[in-house]
Amino acid sequence: MEVRAVLKNVRVQPRKVRIVADEVKGKSATHVANVLGYHPSKGAHYLRKTLISAIANAQENYGISADSLVIARISVDQGPVFKRIQARAMGRAFRIQKKTSHITVVVEDSLEPKDTSKSGGTKAKPRPTFASAKKKSGKAKASEKPVEAAAAEPVAEAAPVEETVETTPETAPETQEEQN
Repeated sequence: MEVRAVLKNVRVQPRKVRIVADEVKGKSATHVANVLGYHPSKGAHYLRKTLISAIANAQENYGISADSLVIARISVDQGPVFKRIQARAMGRAFRIQKKTSHITVVVEDSLEPKDTSKSGGTKAKPRPTFASAKKKSGKAKASEKPVEAAAAEPVAEAAPVEETVETTPETAPETQEEQN
């Protein structure tokens, strides 16, 4: 079950709170609350304040143990901007923008099973396996058998064969007398 807490119009820039928020997403809520107490930034102070509020909401409203809570989401949105003016030389003025933030922390019970099923769409194709690849290639198995059979059986050495050449008068070499 998701439980949330919101802190609005905080006088800190959203960018600075997001830096701290990215470090703690998905971790144990009680552990993060303890760690943020020692973080030096102003954004961490307000983030811890909101996180402790979300933990208290889960305990009081739903009876969930604080040790089983995990940070599901943290969103830091920009709030209203206070516009001020700083005097500069020769009658000029520079604008100063004092930004504010809206911090939302959502915690959930880690013991609750998450729904990982995909919604809609088509079914994914089955992945090929090595067994199906061997079945398809019958040529590879046929070539493997003779090699395996040859390696398993001892090779008998053949007796040397002597060649005899018979000479006939037609194939006999010409002698010197006939050539002259």
